[in-house]
Amino acid sequence: MVTDARKRQIGWAAALAMCVGLFALLSLSTHAVKSEVLLAERQIVALERENLMLETEFQARASQRQLSNWNHIEFGYEAPRADQYFDSERQLASLGQPLGPDAPSPIRVARADTGELDAQPIDTGPMVSPVSGEPVTLASAAVEEADPGAAFTEAFGNFLIEASPIRAANAQTPLAVNFGSADGSSSQAGEVAE
Repeated sequence: MVTDARKRQIGWAAALAMCVGLFALLSLSTHAVKSEVLLAERQIVALERENLMLETEFQARASQRQLSNWNHIEFGYEAPRADQYFDSERQLASLGQPLGPDAPSPIRVARADTGELDAQPIDTGPMVSPVSGEPVTLASAAVEEADPGAAFTEAFGNFLIEASPIRAANAQTPLAVNFGSADGSSSQAGEVAE
């Protein structure tokens, strides 16, 4: 028969085996949950990347549409056509012929049809500032002089004064002093001369 000490040893061994079995089951279930969490995190990262890619593509397509609208309204550029480069199919076929030993390669340029533009002038309206939307007057229009060289000199002088890192107090070119500023008010030197 089994003694009490032996029963206790068997009981402790069974309890220990049960604890090890439960620990193994819990660790396996914990590992399964961790792998599911890692898989979910990877799916979240993949979805975020896909979302970023779709946002980028959406913005790119929106900017392409905006560029297309600007081109249609503002610039009027068109894709080149075959008839801009060749007058006939014979010219196209002649490209396949071998060139002579010293012959230079042909130069091909596109040409634009201007027949419709020459027939009727296009009224583009006054030049408008893209920032303020107000009509732009050229700096040379304020100078009432027939000499275009003087108008250029005046505009270039004003440009140099504005671009100079050394700012003098009320620096002006001689023509600006004589004819007044661009807003129509005369300068002090002009008033003294009157």
